[in-house]
Amino acid sequence: MASKPQQAAPVWEIAPEPVGSADSGALLRAYYSDIVDRYHRHHHGRAATAAEVDAAMTAEPSGHLAPPGGLFLVARRDGIAHGCAGVRLLAPGKAELTRVYVAPSVRRGGLGSRLLTAAERAARERLGAALLCLDTRSDLVEARALYAARGYAQVPAYHDGPYADHFFAKRLTP
Repeated sequence: MASKPQQAAPVWEIAPEPVGSADSGALLRAYYSDIVDRYHRHHHGRAATAAEVDAAMTAEPSGHLAPPGGLFLVARRDGIAHGCAGVRLLAPGKAELTRVYVAPSVRRGGLGSRLLTAAERAARERLGAALLCLDTRSDLVEARALYAARGYAQVPAYHDGPYADHFFAKRLTP
C-alpha cells in the first residue's frame, strides 16, 4: 500500500510594511473588529457596531508602528495578507508587542507563533530591544495561552490603560 504524500507546510512571508498601506489598513480593521466585538460581547452581551470599531481605531491610532521607533509586520501566504504584528520602542532596550492578529481562516496553523518570532527578531535587531512586553485582556484567552507557551511571563502593569487586564514580558536573546 502506497503511503500518502505529505503536504508541505504553508510558506509564510512575514515582512515590514507601512502601517498605512491597503493591506495593513485591512488587517488593522480586522484586528479592531475582532477585539472590539469580543469586548462588547463579553461586557455588554452584544456585538460591536461599526461606529464602535471606528471609535476604537481613532482612540488608539497605529501610526507609532512606523520607523524609526516602531515596525508593522504583515504575514502573507501566496501574496494574500492573513496576519500582522506591531512592535514599538517604549524606552531604550524595551519594546512593546501590539496589534497581533491572525485571520480566522488560518488560525490554529502556527501563524501566531511565526508572527511572534518575527516580532521578537524585529524588536531585538531593528529596535535594539532586550525586553519585549505586552498587554492583553482577560477575554482574549487564546492570546494569553500563546504568550505563555512562547515564554512570556506575567509582570506588573506598565501602564494604566482601560483595556489591559494582563501584562507579560520576555527577555530577548540574540
